[in-house]
Amino acid sequence: MNFTRPIPWAIAAIVLASAATPSLAEETASFSVNTEVKFTTDQRSRGVSDSLNGPGMKLSVQAVHESGLVGLAEFATVSRKQFLDGAGLGVTLAGGYRFGDPEGWHYGAGLATELFPGAKFQAPHGFDMGTGAPTDWRSTKYDSAFAVAEIGYGALEARVMNVISKTYRGANTGGVCGTMVSLMADPTPGLACYARGDHNSRGSWLFDLGYKYALNPTTTVNLHAGYQKIANFKEADFSDYSIGVTHKRWGFHWSAEWMTTRTRVRELYIALDGTRLRATDNNRLVVSVSRSF
Repeated sequence: MNFTRPIPWAIAAIVLASAATPSLAEETASFSVNTEVKFTTDQRSRGVSDSLNGPGMKLSVQAVHESGLVGLAEFATVSRKQFLDGAGLGVTLAGGYRFGDPEGWHYGAGLATELFPGAKFQAPHGFDMGTGAPTDWRSTKYDSAFAVAEIGYGALEARVMNVISKTYRGANTGGVCGTMVSLMADPTPGLACYARGDHNSRGSWLFDLGYKYALNPTTTVNLHAGYQKIANFKEADFSDYSIGVTHKRWGFHWSAEWMTTRTRVRELYIALDGTRLRATDNNRLVVSVSRSF
C-alpha cells in the first residue's frame, strides 16, 4: 500500500493573489472569492497518483481579504483502493497570511490540514523475530496537518511544509515497515525497519520550488521541483519534478504536464488493485482543464 502519498498543491494558495492597495480600497471589494473546478486525467500531488492513475476531479474555493488573510477549502476525488475504507474524497482546509509585492518579494505563512473521511488501514507495529509473527496491530488514519511558510520573488516561489500531526498520510512503523515486509521480495529491509522501534512521522519536511514563465498573455510554462524527507523513515524520502504548459482559451485553462519521481523504496508507492500491484509513482503525462468562477 502507498502510505506516503504527498499532499495536494492546494495550499499554495496561501500566498496567491494581491490585495487592493489603500488608494483603491474604496473602489474594490474588501475581499474576493474564487471558485475553480478542475478535471484531470490523473489526480496527482507531488508527482504521485492519488487516483490510482485514473481521472479525477477537484473543486477549490479560495477567499482572499485585503488585509492579507487567505482561506482555502478544496475537495478532490481519490482512489478507495489507496485510501482504504474511505469515501473516495480528499479534503484540504488551509488558512494563512501573505504580504509583500506580488511582482517582487512576497511571503506567506499558515496552517493546513488534509483529511480523508473514513479512510484508515490496519497494520502491525511490531514483529516477533523469534516466531516471525506480526504483533501489535493498530488502526491508522491518513489525515495530516502542516505548518506552511513561503517566500517568492515574482514568478519564482519556494515553499516549506512541516508535519505537525502524528503522522504524514499514515506513515508510521505499521504503514512503512509493514508495507516493506509484505511487498518486497527480500523482507530483510522491512525487518530492519521494525528493529528500529515504533515511530511516527511527525516532524517530516516537504520542500517545493516552482517557477512560471509567461510565453505570452495566454500561455505559461510551469516548472517544479520537490523533495520530501519523512521523519524516522528515510525509505519514504523521494524527489519529484515536472514541466508543463498552461494555455487559456474560451474561458478555460488547458494544461499538459510531464511528471516524474525518484523514490527510494518503490514498494511504498504500490497499491493493490484486486490481484494486481500497481505503481503510483511512474512517469506520466497529465492533461487537465479547469474553469474559474
